[in-house]
Order: sequence, then structure tokens, then C-alpha cells
Amino acid sequence: MGLTIGNLAIADDRQEMRDDVHYRARAFGPDARQLSFLVVNISAHGLMARCETPFETGDRLRIVLPVAGAVVAEVRWWLGGRLGCQFDPAIDLATYYELIAGLLKGK
Repeated sequence: MGLTIGNLAIADDRQEMRDDVHYRARAFGPDARQLSFLVVNISAHGLMARCETPFETGDRLRIVLPVAGAVVAEVRWWLGGRLGCQFDPAIDLATYYELIAGLLKGK
């Protein structure tokens, strides 16, 4: 499975599906500046978001999510205002289920 953006294919080696959401999160970049950050899909292990701030692979962000609180996420890729992040550590499943229930309820 892979993600194609324009003519660029990005390997997608995720083992789990993501839940589609639309959540404006408070997020902070490596320089601690607040970001405009829209989470578009999420799992217990990571997320994809829209953010116009460019990032490098390996940059670490702090993202504030309902129920889970502030989580640390490593940027895995950034391309044209979209980015994929992996949580470090993953959100435990009980917390994730409560988080996703709240996010989906708010749709």
C-alpha cells in the first residue's frame, strides 16, 4: 500500500488503519512555536495532519489531544502542507478509544 501525491509515491508501511477525523489541535514545533495544525486521520501510533510549516524527517512536535493530553510525535514525512507523524510512545489503546470516540462524536 502507498500514498501518491502528485507524481511522488510515499511508502506506507503502517500495520493498522487510521480513523478519519477533522480536529484543530494545539501543536508546537521543534522551536516551541505554536502551529496551525489540522489532524485529518489518526491511530494509536500516529497521525496525518495539514500544517503549512515545513518540517524535516525526524523533527519532533508536541501535539495536544483530548484525553491523551500532550503527545510527542516524530515527523516521518512532510510534503506540500501535509505531514505524517509517529507518536513516541504510542497512545495506549484504552486512551485511544476514548480519544477517538470524543473526536468522532464532535464531527
